[in-house]
Amino acid sequence: MREVPLPVPVRREFIDALFDMRLPILGMGIVTAAIAGLIANEWHDPVIAFLALAATLLTVVRLLVLSAYHRARPVPDAELGRWESRYAIGSYASGILLGLFNVYVLNYHFPLLHLITVSQVFGFGAGIVSRISIRPVICVISLLLATVPTVVALAVHALEPNPIELHAPLFAAEAFLVAMITMLSLQSVRHLYRSAVQHLTAEHDMALLAKFDALTGLANRLLLRERFQESSLIAEAEGEQLALHFIDLDGFKAVNDGLGHLAGDSVLQQVSRRLEGLVRGEDTVARLGGDEFIVLQTHVRDRSEAEMLARRMIRQLSVPYEADGNWVGISASVGIAVMPEFGRELETLLSCADAALYRCKGGGKGKLHFCTPDDLISDKRAVA
Repeated sequence: MREVPLPVPVRREFIDALFDMRLPILGMGIVTAAIAGLIANEWHDPVIAFLALAATLLTVVRLLVLSAYHRARPVPDAELGRWESRYAIGSYASGILLGLFNVYVLNYHFPLLHLITVSQVFGFGAGIVSRISIRPVICVISLLLATVPTVVALAVHALEPNPIELHAPLFAAEAFLVAMITMLSLQSVRHLYRSAVQHLTAEHDMALLAKFDALTGLANRLLLRERFQESSLIAEAEGEQLALHFIDLDGFKAVNDGLGHLAGDSVLQQVSRRLEGLVRGEDTVARLGGDEFIVLQTHVRDRSEAEMLARRMIRQLSVPYEADGNWVGISASVGIAVMPEFGRELETLLSCADAALYRCKGGGKGKLHFCTPDDLISDKRAVA
């Protein structure tokens, strides 16, 4: 059963689902241990007693692993594979234990007991197919570890001499039935896995679309807010600042009016790529709409670092653009608000940087201004 490469958020959701299986694991463990315990008590069989104890211990260990995963959340991406392997080992051990239990119990010529233990295999198979088909390799191996020994034991038992006339055909039929249900279960795993992948991948893609600007591929306001919240927590913990750059393109309206919206869109895309090339990986470039862009600069220790970046952006964005066979010249103005000096909320900083940008526009093109206390006061008056 081949697993397809998954986006990390989708894979994480699948693994999270594995570790939300406390009740099924507990229920199956109790049933297996109880049945084995009753048989061991009735026939004083030390092997069955050992299997009952093993089922109990395995259930406890698996539940402890599930609890450890929940305590470790959020699990780093690099650790997801290790946790999945731990779950897989527990699932494989459960399959092996159930298979061995059935193989041994078939030594007893007690039809009702055979019915109960084989029913356990059906329950185990149905349970893991419905619960963990999202990780098909684990599901299929666990299923086969429980069913293949059971099928073989039933087939061998059918060949043993027995005075009951229908003994051989009935046990052969039961072996065939378990084998066929196993094959059908494998088909179900394939179908359920494909459906789950398609559904969650589509959901993941839609979530990405909701956070990115369709034209430029930059972050939109929603993703900018998320990045700001994450970055602000880090900045406060490390005693650093954030600089929010509000960028507006000077002369862009003339491009749209003179060359058309396709040329304008091309310029906006080129502006986006230039901005991405100027910032570090931990910084965020966003487009609010039209020709308004935001750069969230992290790890700022002095406002001179913000000024240096703003001047580089003005210089690079003023280099001519090729659009629809024409060379287009525009420039950029930048208003800058620094956190925590001018607030700790994104909307406050945006308003303050916008006010600083407004002063840039009034003083000519290709300028930068930092937010001032007067910008904060004027913004509050405008809101009032």
